[in-house]
Amino acid sequence: MIKYLIHPLLFLSVALVVACGGSPKGSAPAPVAQESVAVQLPRFDADSAYAFVEAQVNFGPRVPNSAEHRACGDYLESMLKGYGAEVVSQTMELVAYDGTKLQARNIVGQFQPEKKKRVMLCAHWDSRPWADSDPDASKHRTPILGANDGASGVGVLLEIARLLAAAPTEVGIDIIFFDAEDYGTHNADDDPSRETMDHSWALGSQYWSRRPHKSDYNARYGILLDLVGAPGSTFYQEGISLAYAGSLVEKIWNAAHKAGHAKYFVKEKGGYATDDHYYVNEFMGLPCVDIINYDQDSENGFGKYHHTIKDDMGWIDRETLKAVGETVVAVIYNEK
Repeated sequence: MIKYLIHPLLFLSVALVVACGGSPKGSAPAPVAQESVAVQLPRFDADSAYAFVEAQVNFGPRVPNSAEHRACGDYLESMLKGYGAEVVSQTMELVAYDGTKLQARNIVGQFQPEKKKRVMLCAHWDSRPWADSDPDASKHRTPILGANDGASGVGVLLEIARLLAAAPTEVGIDIIFFDAEDYGTHNADDDPSRETMDHSWALGSQYWSRRPHKSDYNARYGILLDLVGAPGSTFYQEGISLAYAGSLVEKIWNAAHKAGHAKYFVKEKGGYATDDHYYVNEFMGLPCVDIINYDQDSENGFGKYHHTIKDDMGWIDRETLKAVGETVVAVIYNEK
């Protein structure tokens, strides 16, 4: 995950569109927030979500081109299939900013694929190839476990997949695990004076947003989960999400408050995160909101463990996973 800042030119383009009362280029109008009718919700199991996070971490760093990455990808496919999803494995060769050719795959689990009314849920499943923010400079080329940065969002979505197998929603659900999100520019190679957005990040979602797994793919909206497991996380309303899908942000945060998770979901504007949702919005035209931790007390906005070798299971908290999982469950099970 790139720094919790937006590059000046991108901020200007988003700000101008919002000021003019429209949606950013390439995006569909954001859905209108609707009052949810109370339905019986399946129970999100935080212990199960935690176990799914741990299972990924146990493979080791999930860096593209590694055996650990391939093994974890196979595991994710098998879990989705086991829960009844029709799985599409979108394999691709991507070129990283440093010229490295990445053998990557986006993994798509389609629940009730015959239904035209659909909602997309997503997270990235790869982990950062370098601990380039670690206090110890000798670790700056060491791959990280990415327990929170990557595995936490996937863990929540695997638990939701388990629920979908037993209790289908009225709309179809697509769970997408994006690859190569975290193979962006190493800090040592970064240019702080750059005036344009660094597109070296989120390579898997860039690919999917231009070449979706179905040529005519359409969904009402998408929800991205990233860094959703740390103790005491606070999910402010992220700036790009507000610009592209403001009414959906309101819908999600209202659902969180109704579910009793107001201390996690703060109804205030946070920073701007260059994340998978930007490309889903901009290239695909699909309104997509990023639920992502915003730590006001850390220098980068993500937390002191971020992109360090400390991003391990010690930074995964069941209560945080539960807050995010119950919120997403409330949203999708109230969708008609």
